Amino acid sequence: MDALKDLLRNALREMGRGRYADAVALLEPHAQVASNELQRYLGESLRRCGRVQDAIGPLMQALALKIDDVDAYLQLAFALQSLQMKAEAAECFRTVAALRPDSVMALAYQAHGDQQCARWSDFDGNLRSLRAAIRAKPDDADDEFGVPFALATLPHAPADLLKVARLSTRFLSRGIVPLPAVKAVAKPKLRIGYLSSDFHAHATAALMVEVLEHRDRGRFEVLLFSHGADDGSALQQRIRAACERFVDVGDLDPAAIAARMRAEGVDIAVDLKGHTAGSRFTALAAQPAPVQVAWLGFPGTCGADFIDYVIGDAIVTPLSDAPFYSEHIAQLPRCYQPGDATRCIEPTPRAELGLPDDAIVLLSANTVLKITPAVFDTWMAILRRLPHALLWQLSGGEQADAQLRAEAASRGIAPERLVFMPPGDMAAHWNRLAAADVALDTWPCNGHTTTSDALAAGVPVVTLRGDGFASRVAESLLVQAGLHALVCDTPEAYVEQVCARATASKPAIPTWIDSRAFARDLEALYERMWARAVAGLPPDALPAA
Repeated sequence: MDALKDLLRNALREMGRGRYADAVALLEPHAQVASNELQRYLGESLRRCGRVQDAIGPLMQALALKIDDVDAYLQLAFALQSLQMKAEAAECFRTVAALRPDSVMALAYQAHGDQQCARWSDFDGNLRSLRAAIRAKPDDADDEFGVPFALATLPHAPADLLKVARLSTRFLSRGIVPLPAVKAVAKPKLRIGYLSSDFHAHATAALMVEVLEHRDRGRFEVLLFSHGADDGSALQQRIRAACERFVDVGDLDPAAIAARMRAEGVDIAVDLKGHTAGSRFTALAAQPAPVQVAWLGFPGTCGADFIDYVIGDAIVTPLSDAPFYSEHIAQLPRCYQPGDATRCIEPTPRAELGLPDDAIVLLSANTVLKITPAVFDTWMAILRRLPHALLWQLSGGEQADAQLRAEAASRGIAPERLVFMPPGDMAAHWNRLAAADVALDTWPCNGHTTTSDALAAGVPVVTLRGDGFASRVAESLLVQAGLHALVCDTPEAYVEQVCARATASKPAIPTWIDSRAFARDLEALYERMWARAVAGLPPDALPAA
């Protein structure tokens, strides 16, 4: 028994450090042991190091040994999602909600699971239960996690989003002890440390690489702290070349990452993940840098008192929204989302994509997760108005695609008018987008990188003006591009705008990416943050200059 306890303790230590392959090496030789914890730890570790199919057996065994093991159900659901078995994953999430009916986390994942497979029969009920649980949960609870990401695509009051962000951050950062304080001092060069798992062939790297290339190297030194894949891609090589140092912290837990950032002398620590998958933003709970910032990765507040600023702009983060952020709002004078003006789009012919040349192609490259019943109702109204149009939707897997076709049929739309594009590599995906006539945005969670990708491909995007960060990103991008008319105030206006654009010639998309100017604006914002810290002043709102 003591040997088993030691084994589990050692495995849990490796898991806490993010060393899941090492945890597997410890646990797998004992895979026949009838221990619920051992089987659950093994299943989670296998899933997290990429052996998803192998994870199913141990997780099922964990549940056989303890049928009400909520954590095992969650890990099984995540594994099933990765295997595109989203309906089965949704059932696991529903079981978790039944076992924990007062848990915000459980109810959030139940709603999230249903959204992933476009199962909307309980949409309103899920939201009611979730909102009630959020408002009933004590502010000082410490048993919730994963909630902000699961809520990001659903309509919620901003005060509720702040509350769940605080709850999740409190849980995730428990036990992390702040390092001794370090004082900000005037210096000729500032060292910026960016933390992310996405410095490879990923949207985040694609968005920010050109900005890093155009930074003022005489004033700013950049270190990238990476806890993600080393894929050797051209994009990863490019972003490595754009910084002074690329620091691999993949084997470090958040506290150790913070210690490494402190040892590297980071002045301004910038987390690029927030409450998204694989994040280690809680490294900033140890206060590794005098100034700490959230930017780009998560469209909302982190609910973290240890993060000083969130970078946005006047549209996504108006100062009037300050009560709904734990961070102080720092506004760029342009859209907060950068881009890469150097990428070259080579349009893929429609015939190669299975699209008819004479059809009106309405693009939705957002995930199925972002499609709510209200959004889909609006899209079907457009298809009724445009009998020669089809909806070209990014595939959510066989189950989700079949469900969307069934939903279309229930609204009187022929299922074959929904055409699904398979996942593709980044460059191929960019090239195929140019085949569309108009892109349809989603709400309450807009397309973010999805919107900028469509604009880069020369495709106009129609959006609905929203009331939160995630709901305003497309508006910010369209305003930056000078396409104000594509931002609508009502679903009815959205329908009219799409129909008008679909039957007109494609507008010329103005040049809207200026990475050199973006770099100067971002650096000016960092200078303002640093100047306050050097003066001994607390963080404060920084309106766009």
